[in-house]
Amino acid sequence: MDDLLSEFLTETSESLSTLDVELVKLEQNPNDPDILSNIFRLVHTIKGTCGFLGLPRLEAVAHAGENVLGKIRDGELVVTPPAVTLVLESIDTIKYLLGELEQNETEPDGNDADLIARLNHFADTGTMMGGDPAPAAEAAAPEAPADDTPEMTDDERLQAIFDATEVDEDVAAPEAPAPAAAPPAAAKSQAVAPAKAAKAEAPKAEAPRGEAKESSVAAQTIRVNVELLENLMTLVSELVLTRNQLLQMVRGKDDSEFTVPLQRLSHITTDLQEGVMKTRMQPIGNAWAKLPRIVRDLALEMNKKIDLQMIGADTELDRQVLELIKDPLTHMVRNSADHGLEDIPGRREVGKPETGTVTLNAYHEGGHIIIEISDDGRGLNLERIKAKAITNGLATESELESMADQQIQQFIFKAGFSTAEKVTSVSGRGVGMDVVRTNIEKIGGTVELKSVEGRGSTFIIKIPLTLAIVSALIVESGGERFAIPQISVLELVRASNNSEHSIERIHDTPVLRLRNRLLPLVTLKKILGLDNTEEADDGVDEEAFIVVAQVGTYSFGIIVDRVFDTEEIVVKPVAPILRDLSLFSGNTILGDGSVIMILDPNGIANRTGEITVGDSQGVEGKAKSDASDRETTSMLVFRAGGSGVRAVPLALVARLEEIDVENIEYSNGRPLVQYRGKLMPLVFIDGGYQMKTEGRQATLVFQDRERTMGLVVDEIVDIVDDVLNVELTADQDGLVGSAVIDGKATDLIDAGYYLELAFSDWFGNEESGGEKKRVLLIDDSPFFRNLLTPMLSVAGFRVTALENAEQALELKNRGEVFDAIISDIEMPGMNGFEFAEALQNDELWGETPIIALSSHTKDEDFERGRQVGFSDYVAKFDRDALVSTLVQTLSTI
Repeated sequence: MDDLLSEFLTETSESLSTLDVELVKLEQNPNDPDILSNIFRLVHTIKGTCGFLGLPRLEAVAHAGENVLGKIRDGELVVTPPAVTLVLESIDTIKYLLGELEQNETEPDGNDADLIARLNHFADTGTMMGGDPAPAAEAAAPEAPADDTPEMTDDERLQAIFDATEVDEDVAAPEAPAPAAAPPAAAKSQAVAPAKAAKAEAPKAEAPRGEAKESSVAAQTIRVNVELLENLMTLVSELVLTRNQLLQMVRGKDDSEFTVPLQRLSHITTDLQEGVMKTRMQPIGNAWAKLPRIVRDLALEMNKKIDLQMIGADTELDRQVLELIKDPLTHMVRNSADHGLEDIPGRREVGKPETGTVTLNAYHEGGHIIIEISDDGRGLNLERIKAKAITNGLATESELESMADQQIQQFIFKAGFSTAEKVTSVSGRGVGMDVVRTNIEKIGGTVELKSVEGRGSTFIIKIPLTLAIVSALIVESGGERFAIPQISVLELVRASNNSEHSIERIHDTPVLRLRNRLLPLVTLKKILGLDNTEEADDGVDEEAFIVVAQVGTYSFGIIVDRVFDTEEIVVKPVAPILRDLSLFSGNTILGDGSVIMILDPNGIANRTGEITVGDSQGVEGKAKSDASDRETTSMLVFRAGGSGVRAVPLALVARLEEIDVENIEYSNGRPLVQYRGKLMPLVFIDGGYQMKTEGRQATLVFQDRERTMGLVVDEIVDIVDDVLNVELTADQDGLVGSAVIDGKATDLIDAGYYLELAFSDWFGNEESGGEKKRVLLIDDSPFFRNLLTPMLSVAGFRVTALENAEQALELKNRGEVFDAIISDIEMPGMNGFEFAEALQNDELWGETPIIALSSHTKDEDFERGRQVGFSDYVAKFDRDALVSTLVQTLSTI
């Protein structure tokens, strides 16, 4: 059933229940204006809603009833029992129609002309049709015959006698006995008339109706005061704290008799917590309701055509969070419409459609709500931002030169910062974006900005589902425990002199080298004033635990002494005396009864403010620049069939498993295991490999769609990020060649070779090749990207792999140049044919050869590929042909 219709049925059923009671009260107190006003308001609301939903039959009955009540309210009619009975009859009819509407989702056939005529007649004349007693008699007609039947009019008596003569005597005879108070003829007509009337009216109206049943839709919902829900949530929060305390008491006591009951209590508490949280959930569309009107008014005021698209309006989040983000969302949408979108002439000049688009998109991700506000406007003007930053004294020219574009864009969140050329009623005063970020950060959220000049901007807001109970990482520093909200935690790293993750110093600032990135570090006990020693804070001689956190686009590391576990904590507001401390967002009670502070990653990031726009960010930017020139690949290093180390691209490996040797079976001489409900063949690194006879065997699991294959190895050594540069090619089957990985000579295995040993029709077979040419590979399948990238690298090409055509066009707009492009055909969004057509007349990439890559190899596919501009067409499973085609194509340029 449609949500709008369900809501209507629920509310109208509630109103009708109230009307029944109020009308009886009105009959007893006809001069009470409050009762009368309430009745009139309810009927008027029902009529208006029926008109809005396009329910003409319901609207007509409600309108006629409203006319009567309006005359009574205005004092033109007097409240009498017959009048109340007539209005109640209209209420009963509405109930019947609602029941049919609920059952069939449409109004029943027929009309209520007789009832409407009697209501209108009473409203106009103040009398009942045919005399005052008539309504009471007719109202009683559908019910069982009354003992004291009122006298009928002459016309009605004549009609009843006529109807009675047409009924079979066998049917009429048993009905002949009548109450002594009524004449025989009247009794007979009273008994037969309802049945006959039903037959006569069948073509135009429904059969007589009994008492209306209560709406099942209405019975499914109740209205609860918000304060009651808040109190219930508070009690559940206290229950969670008590649960945590009890679990803490039995932790480590496996033989405790309370373990099982407490586990059960824990499950029930979790279910109760989720249930109560659902009662507080509301669709985010409630916060968007006023935005279409705002955008419409802005468009008229500023001579723009704006299309507001709202996606995911039914995404639910806590009502408390919903209330807090309404104003930030409104401001950001207004900003997109005012600052972001060009006016109509401006869009024409740059070749854009006259109508600009502002898109709101909300969705759940990892226990949080992600809200994206994007536009296809002019984007942020970096030069104007730089000039304003210098004018406002936020940065110097030399500092700006060392910053990445994304860092420069972050200045728009500074207080008093605005690049608007003139002040309008909408924007330009420099008040807004800093408040937006502050308000979102207050609820534990983050704001991320992405903007491409000339193409538009996107703001990504990440906020928690609820503020009452959150998941947090418990850490210790300086002998005190603290909680860090998990929404801001990316990963945990243990750094030391002997590990690949080491702490270094740049300009006396500690930084962490993590996967070719340099992250600024902050020691928690130092910024909290808990460190009384004068020792250096790099901790190189000892192990250091580092919590890698992210605030918006800014990543940094927090050095702590110990890391405990994650817990669901109940957030309590900080005491008034501590509210000015930006490092804390609240406090909580742990399972052992300890009260600890909840750290605010935004406040910690602000403490590293100079780092944010200073040297270490520049270092990180340089590290990224170096990495772009020397693209790295994550490699899984292992040993198999000897003491030498081997490697395979980590992205190709689905899982690492240890298989019990006893579970290995054989089919046609081939070893296999039952893995996740299917048979998985096992493949050895070479023909002479000896598998263990007992215990557990390490296995690399490769997977593509429904197929899985296990490569049996001796041990997993490490996972290493390094530049993949194959220096020696190999003629041996199963090997691509040798490369220096993590400072050691390592054999790079040919994953495709082993995949084909398991399934002969599994795509792929890697080869070696020629020159250092730049090749752009576009394929939406991660499996094929990771399979073809090493193969093409070995063949001597410098490969950049992307998952869609839109990302490729972004590279083109940034001025990137490639010697050849390999594009899949079947891709979501822009497919390969559309991508090739878009490049045909392009100044930068128009002459670049494009090779189509697809699993479809029909003649018509080849022909269409050539028509849209593909230089050649290669079947996806023919990797030999891909390399040879690529070499041949580039040799002709």
